[in-house]
Amino acid sequence: MNKKFVVGISGASGAIYGVRILETLHRLGIESHAVITGSAVRTIEHETSYSLAYVKSLCTHLYDDRDIGAKIFSGSFLVDGMVIAPCSIKTLSGIANSYNDHLLVRAADVTLKERRKLVILLRETPLHLGHIKLMLSVTEMGGVILQPVPSFYHKPTSLDDIVNQSVGKALDQFGIDAKLFERWSRFETRCPRFQAFTSPSEGPAAII
Repeated sequence: MNKKFVVGISGASGAIYGVRILETLHRLGIESHAVITGSAVRTIEHETSYSLAYVKSLCTHLYDDRDIGAKIFSGSFLVDGMVIAPCSIKTLSGIANSYNDHLLVRAADVTLKERRKLVILLRETPLHLGHIKLMLSVTEMGGVILQPVPSFYHKPTSLDDIVNQSVGKALDQFGIDAKLFERWSRFETRCPRFQAFTSPSEGPAAII
């Protein structure tokens, strides 16, 4: 059976994460069922150089966020999981409270109730206690909170490198190796910054 995933793009900053996921699934020939909110459309237009027509062309199936008759509204429609990238706090709150007034939140609720994997790229910082409680609630339901925090061990040289690493980590959650970033191996050499240290008190431990 071919893999099928639901992809949600909310209006939070970081629309490129959702677009890159759709690009990657399209490249790999994986079926996508996408929901792009009205706010997300504005964010895509503001933050990226991609046209809405291009983003829509990446989706195998695209649904209106108000479409309560969509396939992904029901748990009887089989998919392999769902990723929301980016996810706003408003969307997270809807999921945490099962407030299914829009298709994006309903699809996430369906994913959780059917015990399928839900990965959420939450875009908010700093976090107050209310945000953390929402994250805890969704985690207790079985969701995965994967904030797009960049790593630097692969020495990114562009914004694309940073975006691809977070997208690659998100797809890893579904067993999809999209080969978007260099994986951790080990430090091959000491950092040049530390080579001049001559005593333990001057070494990395002192900086830490």
